[in-house]
Amino acid sequence: MNIENTKAQMRKGVLEFCILSVLKEKDAYTSEILDTLKTAKLLVVEGTVYPLLTRLKNDGLLNYRWEESVSGPPRKYYGLTEEGREFLTELNSTWTELSDAVNLITTKKKIR
Repeated sequence: MNIENTKAQMRKGVLEFCILSVLKEKDAYTSEILDTLKTAKLLVVEGTVYPLLTRLKNDGLLNYRWEESVSGPPRKYYGLTEEGREFLTELNSTWTELSDAVNLITTKKKIR
């Protein structure tokens, strides 16, 4: 069994949740999103994030706007829609339940 493949699958499973969480406080462009994920040690490449952002936009969870940049071409800023905020609230609840369950199972020797 390839441990790197398993670890990559675990990261991919939470990437959507993490991206929506990054955009919870403020709109951001792709480089900012990637930097935030990398700072948190969730290593992701642009080729993974761009299609995911497009899918989230097409699903109505994100919107975007173009903004001029003083240091280059215009930037596409992504933000949560109201539906995206509601979706994130549900994901937060599910994550808490799942995280609690996994922590209980992985930190206890016996569950009765």
